[in-house]
Amino acid sequence: MAIKAADVSKLRKMTGAGMMDCKKALTEANGDFDAAVDAIRKKGQLVASKRADREATEGCVLAATKDGVGIVVALRCETDFVAKNESFVAFAKSILDVALENGASSIEEANALPLDGSTVAEQIVDQTGVIGEKIELAFLEKVADATVVPYIHPGNGLAVVVALNKEIADEQVGKDVAMQVAAMNPVSISKDDVPADVVAHELEIGKEKAREEGKPEAMLDKIAQGRLGKFFKENTLLAQAFIKENKQSVEQYLKATDKDLTVTAFKRYALAD
Repeated sequence: MAIKAADVSKLRKMTGAGMMDCKKALTEANGDFDAAVDAIRKKGQLVASKRADREATEGCVLAATKDGVGIVVALRCETDFVAKNESFVAFAKSILDVALENGASSIEEANALPLDGSTVAEQIVDQTGVIGEKIELAFLEKVADATVVPYIHPGNGLAVVVALNKEIADEQVGKDVAMQVAAMNPVSISKDDVPADVVAHELEIGKEKAREEGKPEAMLDKIAQGRLGKFFKENTLLAQAFIKENKQSVEQYLKATDKDLTVTAFKRYALAD
């Protein structure tokens, strides 16, 4: 049967697939839209299965906040060309929006959410067929508190959300802390939050370095503890030197704004990490 251009355009709008793929699907389905959509989705599943072992090293990382909740998402793909495509970025934003609207706190929760007549997971498979590259939701985590501030680094390769325990009058304070997290990649908020395995690893490194330097065996533990203190200062957010004024720590910067103000959570994702 003859396939009208208007029908091809309609199917393309519904699926995002290319004009020729839409025309072929409609032709094979004898003009049946539901069957054509199924055919396009099956193509997406086929492409996804074939590229499952590919490495998705590029992508788009976004962050946003709403009503005291902030979410970071990373949608990965195979090439920088796709990552910079407006449609791909818009698709990543649609996932972020639906996750934020529904309060999703994990990839699993987000994948199950409804999006454009199917689910996020199904849409990702569909887009895999349209684009021809492996696409995966690689990261999705959220924070929540009185004030939540997002930061997206230019190029969409890194994004951050930071939660503060109080409402703040000056938005720049939150932005400054979010940019600190982006630039300095702290392992935790304070030394009290550093995972025990990280502490043990740093102590072992400190002892080994001291041993290589020829320090007495009896002094190794003390030396390692001193180096651990330096690690905490350089790698925990509140103790880090503030990037805009390195004579004060991030904690001192916050206390200068409000003596009770502090960071309660942050999430950071970078494609390059």
